[in-house]
Amino acid sequence: MADAQVVKRPAPGTTEAAILARDLAVEAIGTFALIFIGAGSIIATGGKDLVAIAFAHGLAIALMVAATGHFSGGAFNPAVALALALARKLSLFKTIGYVAAQLVGAVIAAMLLKAVFPSSLTDQVGLGTPAVGGPFSAGQAFLAEIITTFFLAYVIFGVAIDKRGATTIAALAIGLCITMDILATGAVSGAAMNPARWFGPALVQNAFANPWVWILGPAIGAAIAAVVYFYGYMQGREPEERQRSS
Repeated sequence: MADAQVVKRPAPGTTEAAILARDLAVEAIGTFALIFIGAGSIIATGGKDLVAIAFAHGLAIALMVAATGHFSGGAFNPAVALALALARKLSLFKTIGYVAAQLVGAVIAAMLLKAVFPSSLTDQVGLGTPAVGGPFSAGQAFLAEIITTFFLAYVIFGVAIDKRGATTIAALAIGLCITMDILATGAVSGAAMNPARWFGPALVQNAFANPWVWILGPAIGAAIAAVVYFYGYMQGREPEERQRSS
């Protein structure tokens, strides 16, 4: 995830429409990679290898952020887009566009997973759709989504938005945070941390149980992280802005 303020400048003569189209394509493809690789790892392992599943998700995001984060910012997640909007890094118009592109990428990925894997494997794990774990309640899964998405957005602000942070390893740090969260709570909620991660497989598989867990949970967690880090630690401004005003 690259800071929206340090994305590469477009070539002279590039129109705003062309830049937006490029950024939306980047967001769609990055989200596609997360769902195809992440949910694909669940299908391939029958959902039984949590370590492989955690690293598949983390690697997918780390590589997509490293590859294209300098264009769109590399959100690949409606909850992260919300956090960036709250921190004034994305306009409302662009936030809506990002979310739409992410959802489209997620649905296409889920459709292609259906085409690649036989139904005997996809149906066994619900196409990799995040679900409430057997011993847990929907409320516990909801809380897990809030907490894990908070950590994800918190790390994103720390390594990609705050220019004083370890920006050179932003992609790695974000990917590892996703891996960490899945290892901790994958058994509770699937550790989606991302409404698009749930929506694509859920739509294609027609598995819509407890949708609020994976829509509201990540949104709340990301919003709290934006308030804590950007408006708390960063006081709602970039470090150089605070220096000029002091």
